[in-house]
This record gives sequence, structure tokens and C-alpha cells, in this order.
Amino acid sequence: MASRLNPYISFNGDAREAMEFYKSIFGGTLVLSTFGEFGNDGDGADKIMHGMLETDDGYTLMGADTPPGMPYNPGDNITVSLSGDDGDVLRGYWEKLSGTGSVSVPLEKQMWGDEFGSCVDKFGISWLVNIGTPQG
Repeated sequence: MASRLNPYISFNGDAREAMEFYKSIFGGTLVLSTFGEFGNDGDGADKIMHGMLETDDGYTLMGADTPPGMPYNPGDNITVSLSGDDGDVLRGYWEKLSGTGSVSVPLEKQMWGDEFGSCVDKFGISWLVNIGTPQG
């Protein structure tokens, strides 16, 4: 298998809700494993130890709840970028991500010629969407 790079997002107890939200946007297969499944029967046994969403478009997004006792710093250490030339698909993702979040930069044509927007979703995760002009 080739190497791959994908985002891994830490959540503050709402990883299940967040990963299900992303599945509702991107589709695909979501696998969630709890701390309890791996022997932690105490507080947080129902929280997500590891989650992975693999989409039909080839995206992989991973996430987990921050374990008890570890610091949680939402949104300051990750931005997820979606880019390509399928404007309809990317605009659909943008609408769903920004619809319940906040827009930093509206999705519109930029000086470099592409459509670009920046938003923060309802879970505090920053997203960049860039729609390039098809080359041809």
C-alpha cells in the first residue's frame, strides 16, 4: 500500500457526533471504536478511541476523543483542505460545513483565479475549500 497523508482530529467528547456529521457530508464508510472495546471500562468507556471515515472519493478522515487527563485545544492545530476541480461537489461540501459553522472567507473567486473559501465548522475545525479551474 502506498503511503498517504490524512487529517487526524481530536475532539472533546463529541467525536462520534462529529464523525457522523462528516459522514453525512462526504458519505463513505465510518468505523468507530470506543475505549471500552479495548478494555477501558471506567469513565469515558463509550468515547471514541479511534474513528476512520473512508469516502468513495478517496478521502480519509480520522478522529478520536481526547482521553481523560490529556489537554484539549480545539481548532488551533489543524486545518483540513478540500481542493479539486469538481465545483459542484466541493460547493456542496462547503454549504454543509459552513452552514452550521462560521465563514472566515466567503467561497468566491480569488485573485489567483480559483474559487476559495475558509470556514470553521460547528465542532471548531477549520476548513479550506479551493475549486480550481479545470485544465484543458
